[in-house]
Amino acid sequence: MRETSSRWIDVAQLRRGLFIQLDLGWMDHPFPKGSFKITSNDQIKTILSLGLSQIRYFPDQSDVAADSEPAPLDEPEGLSPRSTGPSVPASLGYSQPAIRSVFNEVDMLRLQRQERFADQQRSLALCERRFSEATQLYRRVVEQASSRAVQMRDECTALVTHCVNDLLAEGESAIRLLSEAMGERSAVHPVNVMVVSLLLGRALGLPAAALIDLGLAALLHDLGKVQMAERMRSEDPSFSASEQLVYQEHVEHSLLVGRRMGLSEDVLRSVAQHHELADGSGFPSGLAGTNLSSSGKILALVNRYDNLCNPPRLVNAMTPHEALSLIFAQLKTRFDTTTLGAFIRMMGVYPPGSVVQLLNDGYAMVVSVNSTRPLKPYVIVFDGAVPRDEALMVDLEHAPELGIRRSLKPSQLPRTVQDYLSPRQRVSYFFERVVDMDRLEI
Repeated sequence: MRETSSRWIDVAQLRRGLFIQLDLGWMDHPFPKGSFKITSNDQIKTILSLGLSQIRYFPDQSDVAADSEPAPLDEPEGLSPRSTGPSVPASLGYSQPAIRSVFNEVDMLRLQRQERFADQQRSLALCERRFSEATQLYRRVVEQASSRAVQMRDECTALVTHCVNDLLAEGESAIRLLSEAMGERSAVHPVNVMVVSLLLGRALGLPAAALIDLGLAALLHDLGKVQMAERMRSEDPSFSASEQLVYQEHVEHSLLVGRRMGLSEDVLRSVAQHHELADGSGFPSGLAGTNLSSSGKILALVNRYDNLCNPPRLVNAMTPHEALSLIFAQLKTRFDTTTLGAFIRMMGVYPPGSVVQLLNDGYAMVVSVNSTRPLKPYVIVFDGAVPRDEALMVDLEHAPELGIRRSLKPSQLPRTVQDYLSPRQRVSYFFERVVDMDRLEI
């Protein structure tokens, strides 16, 4: 926001429709951003309780002029003074006791905000620790699947069972974007696919036993690639027909390793189908429609999505929003309709990792989506007044003025915004428990 576009006004001139900026630290006020358009009398009351005598105001972004006649303001009923504070101009229509009565409430909101930030950091740290543990286990499986096949199967089963128990516990789960440096792609991809497949399987109502089989298949679906030359482990448009056939052999290699590990037939069937497509255009068997298992349909879709977001060559990477849009617009006949519909509902229009422009022309990155309300994700909002490592996740359900206008490519962001939001070149996900949260901003 440009300094030259603003001017100072007295707090007595506050009214709905003004776009203002609070020149305070982010912990010194309870709003999701320091700059915003005033949309309610409650916001004015909160600003007045901060003890400021003047406010920075942006005429070009406001709906009304600061010197226009204010709308009538209704004084709250049933409030009594609980603390002292600065005097408030009587022209605003509030009595002094009514204004003073919100001081303690604002202090409480500040404390809640600090606690919420700490909770968010703890939740992220837990997600990243569990994701790291899963990638470390996968690397051990790669190294020891031949010499300790049964023990590796049991360790993978224990990991997946733990995840399933967490997902099926009472309460809701959200998909959470993690930090970028979460390990090598060869280990990140199978863990990503496991996490998202389990979330999708739960959304589709799979029982616990089926979810465990699905999670094992997702985690181990590419295990056979370690037996192939490095160049042949990832599909490449430049492959000749013979090279394409060699690449497709990784499915059979994975099945051979899975049999040595003693995986169940249901798990092996899903592994065998992770490149099969609903229209029969997949490989290795060209299965279609009812010949595909429920877990195979899930695994094929999630595997394709993650490969679009996290390809071997970063130059080909799509944003999560782009990947989801491509699948829906151009590839939807290749995937089961019910499975694809549930996937889109679960991920939301803007999956975690999407960079977006907000209704107020600000910028944000989606970091968490609750499948029960996918159009209202949590975002990290660019705010130059807040240090990047202290930015609070904002729940768009409780900040309608910060709704999403459109998705952007990272290259479309101003450099300062890119540096602040740090869009992921590779995305990785885990799930977190959704904490029931009271509204933290007025």
